[in-house]
Amino acid sequence: MNTELLISFVIVTATLAFSPGPDNIFVLIQSATYGRKSGMAVVGGLMTGCLIHTSLVAFGLSAFIESNGQWYLGLKFFGAAYMLFLAYRVYQSRGNTTNVSKQHLKKNYTQLFRQGFIMNVLNPKVSIFFLAFFPAFLFSETLGFVLQFYVLGFLYILTSFTVFSLFVLLSGFFSKLFLNSPKRIKFLKYVQVGVFVVIALLILFG
Repeated sequence: MNTELLISFVIVTATLAFSPGPDNIFVLIQSATYGRKSGMAVVGGLMTGCLIHTSLVAFGLSAFIESNGQWYLGLKFFGAAYMLFLAYRVYQSRGNTTNVSKQHLKKNYTQLFRQGFIMNVLNPKVSIFFLAFFPAFLFSETLGFVLQFYVLGFLYILTSFTVFSLFVLLSGFFSKLFLNSPKRIKFLKYVQVGVFVVIALLILFG
């Protein structure tokens, strides 16, 4: 088992989770506006949705690799190309977070959990991202692919949950940090670009 690869996976996941995006900005707004419990309800829904995407990728991609080993090189090129595409999209973006709507009525915690879950599950980009991201960090030559994908999925969920929970606890501070500082948003944008490029290189040459 390649422990260093798993540690790298956690570091990359944490870096991406810290980068401003629709999900964590929505969590920040919900927490700052309606309280920490509301923010945690959204986080719980988002992370549960990630479990669904993990299952889809674990069983679908594992079957693909096992039955089409010769296509794995093509999968690596797809993963690297998709990561570079994401890097380009982030680079081209204006880094503007104000388009995340604040006009969400206060809901009960069950509704907020459901909203976070649906936001995640109905976003096919999450499965595509997992499909491109996870194969670069397969960490064992003896464990089955399904088990490895689930380990990576749970590490991704645990790491993202920890980061998002930190956003909830410090929602006032992070709202000012992200939403009111264009320079910091721009810096984090370039960090995110760099992370996607590094992942692309790991997929190709790791």
